[in-house]
Formats: sequence, C-alpha cells, structure tokens
Amino acid sequence: MLKFANLDDLPPDAKTVLVRSDLNVPMYDGAISDDFRIRSAVPTLEALAERGAKVVVMSHFGRPDKKSKKYSLEPVADRLADMTQVPVGFVASLVGRAAKTAIAEMAPGSILVLENTRFQAGETANDGELAAKLSGLADAFVLDAFGTAHRAHASTVGVGEHLPSFAGLLLQKELEAIGTLLEEPPRPFVVLLGGAKVSDKIAVLTALLPRVDAMLIGGGMCFTLMKAAGIAVGTSLLEDEMVPRMRELLASADGAKIVLPEDIVVAAEFAEDADPLVVAAGEIPKGSMGLDIGPITASRYSDIIKEARSVFWNGPMGVFEWPNFRAGTEAVAHAVAKSDAFSVVGGGDSVAALRLLELEDEVSFVSTGGGAGLELLEGQDLPGLAMLERSMDNHSTMDGARDG
Repeated sequence: MLKFANLDDLPPDAKTVLVRSDLNVPMYDGAISDDFRIRSAVPTLEALAERGAKVVVMSHFGRPDKKSKKYSLEPVADRLADMTQVPVGFVASLVGRAAKTAIAEMAPGSILVLENTRFQAGETANDGELAAKLSGLADAFVLDAFGTAHRAHASTVGVGEHLPSFAGLLLQKELEAIGTLLEEPPRPFVVLLGGAKVSDKIAVLTALLPRVDAMLIGGGMCFTLMKAAGIAVGTSLLEDEMVPRMRELLASADGAKIVLPEDIVVAAEFAEDADPLVVAAGEIPKGSMGLDIGPITASRYSDIIKEARSVFWNGPMGVFEWPNFRAGTEAVAHAVAKSDAFSVVGGGDSVAALRLLELEDEVSFVSTGGGAGLELLEGQDLPGLAMLERSMDNHSTMDGARDG
C-alpha cells in the first residue's frame, strides 16, 4: 500500500497551502453542466480553510491551445463559491505579480482560485521554471486531483519537488476504494467493462482478468471480442487489429471468466432516432450495427452483479445518451446500485450515466479519475503518487536529521 503524508501531517506554520484540485468540469452553452468534480473537491478545501490557511487552488480546464475566455476557471470559481460558506475569490493569473498580490491580500481561512494551469505553456511538459514559480506561492502543497495523478505536469508533480507535499481527502478516498479492489476484494469480484474501444481497456482487462470471478463486457468494445469468438457483428464498431489478441485472451486459462452479450439492440444507422431492434448475438443483420446490449444480456449481467460482493464498473453498455439505446446501461446501473456489494464506478461516461439516472448516491464510491483509476488497476506507477512518496521520504529524513 502506498504511504504518504496527509492533511493531518500539515505543519502549523503552513499558512498558505497550494492545492491541485481537478475542476475540469463539462460545459454546455457556456454553463457548467455537471459539477460533480467541484463538489468532490470541496471537503479538502474547506478542511484547510477551517484550520486558518490561505487556500490557493489550481486546476486545468479543457485542452486549450492558447489563453481563451472559453477555458477560464472563473465560472468554476463562481460555482465553488455557491457550494461553500468559505469566501472564494478568483484571479485571472497562475503565476506572476497578479497572483502573488491576490494571495497576499487573502484573509486566512479563504479560498482563491487561480487561472487555468494549461494557459501556461510549460504545464504539460512539467517545466522546472514553472514548477518553481508555483512553489513560490505557498508554504505547502496538497495533491487532491486523482484524475490527473497519472500525468507528470508542473502542477501535479513538478511543484511537489519544491514543497512539502500531502495527499488531500479526495485523493485518499480514491486510493482506499481502488486499493480495496487491488488488495483483498470481497468475493465474488465482478468487473463490468464497456465503452467504445477494446484497445482503450486492453491493459486493465488483462491485468484484472486473473483476479476477478467474472468480467462482463458491453459497449462497442464487445464486438471485437464477439468477432474473436466467431460471432458475426454486422457493421458494429470493430477493431480488426485487436481480434487476434482477443482470440488469445478468450482461449487463455482465465478466458472462461469473460461474459459476452447473448442479445444485442441493433439499428440500421448510428442515429438517435434510429429504430431499435433486438436480435440474438450472432444474428445481427449485415447492414445493421449494435448500439446496446439486449434485455436477456442485461438481465443476466444484473443477476451476476446481484451475487457479487465487490464490483468495479467502467464504461457504458451502449449509446446511453440516446433513450432508444439506454436500457442496457440503465439495467446494469440499477443492479450495481441495488447490490449489497462494495461498488466502485469510474470513468466519465459511467459516472454521467449514474448521475443521469440519479443513482450516484446508491453506490459505494464514485471515482473522479477515469484514466488514473484504470492505470492504477493495471499496476502502473502514477507520477503524482510517486511524488508524494518521495516528499514524505525526504521530509522524514530531514526531520530525523533535526532530531539527531
């Protein structure tokens, strides 16, 4: 189990604390359409404010190729202000005089949101100069952005090389939830994987397959596996180059744990108003494509989930954004929510489906980190977590030297 310092270890002289949150929320017509990540960040920010610190928050937002009002964090700061009783300010700068002045003028116990980290060219390159400038804004650094802990950026890793660094409350919860699945998951352990491409999930699929009791496959990725199993898939989404690898996986010692759809909801075209038709797996008409798992499959998957003691779900079962092709995702979402299992749901689309169905409070844990969670389950080292471990080791050594 990874070990690093947390908020309880913050020294009392940390008067200004720089926090890397994940406030990268979806926008629609200029308004925030889902504030899940902002709400998830609040407990850490409030905890720091309650101890009297000046809480300086940074986050990326979107993938801007230049500074643009469209990608400003100001609307996010406004929404954050609505969610907490703590005073919240915003400065349209990340480093430099404006940021330093705004921090100097902060009252203890207040929050200041800095501008989008990706407005700085050195952010994604983990530029040492930018990291040094960021570290000069505060006395300590808190990493609470699990969703970006797998990226070695200046605001996630670089700054932590200069300041005493600590894990935030959200990051701790994320690691505890995924750690349960990695170390000693209650049995039976069931994994539900969906989404468009099997190539996006191949690493986690192969890493988890030996550890699970059943792996249920849906979404567009199921058709590459079905093709590998010798099942006709019509014009469904298919990664031909992955078929040989999937054939090997199905023939492996753990291949019998993979559960594929028995029926499919198909349509003649990829369109929201396309007429849905349920057919048996292997009987998809040549001119049709699969857009959801069928009712028999949804029922079977739900029965398996009902018997599980731990569940990990990543990826919808079909094009859940369209009502005609939502039933499969809705069925498994309700099954996970009603289950007595320890359940972890990760990935943007899976979380969006839960929120659409108003089921997010019915599962054990909803993760803010899609890619980071998958990489952790794959057994990869996350740069942000490695930085926290180094920071703890460095400061433990320093403390020991002082004591000596």
